[in-house]
Amino acid sequence: MAQIGLKKFYYAIMTTEDTATTAPVYGTPTRILGLNTVDINPTINKATLYGDDSAIATANSFGEVEVTIDIADLPLTDRAALLGHTIGADGVMVSKGSDTAPYVAIMFESETHNGLIRYVKLLKGKFAESQETINTRGENIEYQLPKITGTFVCRANDGAWKKDIDTSDTTIATSWYSSVESA
Repeated sequence: MAQIGLKKFYYAIMTTEDTATTAPVYGTPTRILGLNTVDINPTINKATLYGDDSAIATANSFGEVEVTIDIADLPLTDRAALLGHTIGADGVMVSKGSDTAPYVAIMFESETHNGLIRYVKLLKGKFAESQETINTRGENIEYQLPKITGTFVCRANDGAWKKDIDTSDTTIATSWYSSVESA
C-alpha cells in the first residue's frame, strides 16, 4: 500500500534481553521529534537447487534488517541512549570505542493512500555510529540531517522482528506508543 508522510518516532530500550523462553522487557518509549526518513532493508538469503538442467527447489532464509533513520534533530541525550555513550554532569557526551549500544525497539507511523494509518514497530535492534558529513553554509541554505543506522534481528523468544497494523482507529496511537508489547 502506498504511504504518504512519516511521523512520531519513538524508541524503547530493551532492559531485559529475550531468551528462547522469556519475553524481553522494554523501558518506557521516548519520542524524538522531526522524523524525516526511515529506510528498512531486510536481508533475505536465497538458495536454488538445480537438477536435470533446471531449478527444482528454492529456499529462503531471513537475515538481519538494516535500518537508517534521518531525523531533524538527534539530541545528545537520545544519541547517548541509543549508542551507549555517557553524558557527564557538565552536559558533555563522551563517546568511547568500548561503548556498547543497547538493544532497542523503534516505533513510527505513516498515512496510507486510502486514509488509513500504518503503525510500525521494529522489535530488536542496535544502532551504531554513522558517517557524518557537515558542509559549510553557502549562498543557499542546505539542511544536513543527522543519520543513525542500526541492525535489527528477530527476537529469540518469538522470532518476531516487526509489528505493523493499518487502521482508521486513531485511538490505537495511545496504546501503540505506550509500550512495545501493546497492540
